[in-house]
Amino acid sequence: MALLPIVRFPDPRLRQKAEPVTSFDEALRVLAQDLLETMHAAPGVGITAPHVGILKRLVVIQLEQASEPRIYVNPEVAWASSDTIRHMEGSVSMPGATEELERPARVRVRYADLEGREHEEETEGFMAVCLQHEIDQLDGIFWIDRLSRLKRDRVVKRFEKLQRARP
Repeated sequence: MALLPIVRFPDPRLRQKAEPVTSFDEALRVLAQDLLETMHAAPGVGITAPHVGILKRLVVIQLEQASEPRIYVNPEVAWASSDTIRHMEGSVSMPGATEELERPARVRVRYADLEGREHEEETEGFMAVCLQHEIDQLDGIFWIDRLSRLKRDRVVKRFEKLQRARP
């Protein structure tokens, strides 16, 4: 188990599309555990392999410390509702910067588990937002790309200011 260094915005790797996982082996299980520990330390509720510079389609989400972490290998949105939800979003790659985004309120996601077994899950609310956010990251869409130009510029300026203030 290891804490992995998180790739920080504006690193170009955050906008690269991740490759599908093809080997469901011990290395994948170790990476998932390392992602979980890295996410807890960040802190965050979701993380992808691209957040640590590994361009593989692997997502770890844990909304509450008391709940079991959820691991999604090669996830894709199979269906999204037409009704939407607004939620504050941010990224472990852009700590301290948040903004409200609008996304579908419900999604159905197809994915594999760490053993390679296929699953389909329908979810809503905050979990749906998190899944869409992390799947976007796997597709090379950084969360601020979903903002208007004005809001995106403000978030970037806020983040840059926070970075300058760091010791």
